[in-house]
Amino acid sequence: MYKITATIVTYRNRESILLKTINSFLDTNLDVRLYVVDNSPTNHLKDIKVDSRLEYIFMNSNNGFGAGHNVILRHPEKMGKYHLVLNPDVSFEPGTLEKLYDYMEANSDVGNVMPRIIYPNGELQYLCKLLPTPMDWIGRMFIPFKSIKKRINDKFEMRFADYESEMNVPYLSGCFMFLRKSVIEEVGVFDEGIFMYGEDTDLNRRIYQRYRTMYYPKVIITHAFEKGSHKSLRLFWIHVKAAIYYLNKWGWFFDKERRGINKKTKLAYTSLK
Repeated sequence: MYKITATIVTYRNRESILLKTINSFLDTNLDVRLYVVDNSPTNHLKDIKVDSRLEYIFMNSNNGFGAGHNVILRHPEKMGKYHLVLNPDVSFEPGTLEKLYDYMEANSDVGNVMPRIIYPNGELQYLCKLLPTPMDWIGRMFIPFKSIKKRINDKFEMRFADYESEMNVPYLSGCFMFLRKSVIEEVGVFDEGIFMYGEDTDLNRRIYQRYRTMYYPKVIITHAFEKGSHKSLRLFWIHVKAAIYYLNKWGWFFDKERRGINKKTKLAYTSLK
């Protein structure tokens, strides 16, 4: 069995950026394998196989982010002891995978771990979040007042917490999900009813119900994050539909579990600084 496997789902991504991500993952002495699942309309990346540990899979269709990763997640025999859901615009230094592997080996009750994530300029990305309410996901998209949006974001993105400390977080970003294979076999894969945006919320919530899902700031990665749904009308509506699907599944205003989890998280991690 591989120590770590990973999937990168691509859709018309720039090859130069993708190669940086690929090389970050493969620069390790651990036994790893990387699957590049290409949702693009053409197989222009077919020659990107820069290493024998890389397998290129051309889907010839775009069924969404979660569905792309499920190509591997649905087949435990293809996964390592740990499996990394990896965005095509993420990079990190050598030794990162080793540190995360050691962390998971030492914490058997952790199902998913996410490191500290920064922008290329070094600025922190606030990607530890509470479980979303309708206002968090839909209301703020239509609110024109920046001050109100800021109040919502400050709470939703756990800006009340100390991002220098480890935290058990109910919603960790899907750009870098370091998952325990046995946990995925237990709780299931991405819900393909969500095309994109929110599938990570749903999966992390299912893991959180049974295991810890940890933010681990002693490891740092870089994410060249762009909020595509804020720039494209098509992606904006994909985001809205994902939010509606998620809230239909878990509850809009009467989600007792969400209220309990969010209250517990705020009490546990509100910083006194």
